Amino acid sequence: MLISPFQNISKPSEKKLTIILLVSLIIMFLTMRYFDAPLKNTEAPSGIISFEFAKELSKSEAILNSWNTLAKTSAGMSMGFDFLFLIIYALFFALLIHKINERLWKGLKIHTVGVLLIWCIFLAAFFDMVENVALIKLLLGDLQQKWVSVAFYFAISKFFLLAIGFIFIIVSLIFLLLKNKIVNN
Repeated sequence: MLISPFQNISKPSEKKLTIILLVSLIIMFLTMRYFDAPLKNTEAPSGIISFEFAKELSKSEAILNSWNTLAKTSAGMSMGFDFLFLIIYALFFALLIHKINERLWKGLKIHTVGVLLIWCIFLAAFFDMVENVALIKLLLGDLQQKWVSVAFYFAISKFFLLAIGFIFIIVSLIFLLLKNKIVNN
């Protein structure tokens, strides 16, 4: 039986951890946006995301060739910081799913789905690490299709898992709001 890694955390600790992770997430998000700004151009309109989703070696090379030294340094810094960012976002979203899951779905079959999604968020973070390694290999000049493919497919998998987790959070919050409205009326 799957259990949440947050199962034994106390409510006060859970609250503190949520606040720390939220503040850290915002700081890291702003830092990542800062590093991403020099990467945006006609070849990479979405910055590092364009590089992640290049899919073909020729597209990755075009993106790399469109970046000057400052942009390549910024890309390297972005990927380096992403190793910390992925830990923070994974912990934050997994904890959020845990909190919602315990409050709304405990005792129901859907609770197991929530616990599974917590672990999927950590899997998405692992996929993000693999993707980062592939992108770093490309940035350092190991221009091979295998690295482009690894980055592309692991990025798709990462975003897919994160999207499912995000949808679970949104749908659960809607149910929670409706439940609270019904109880209060």
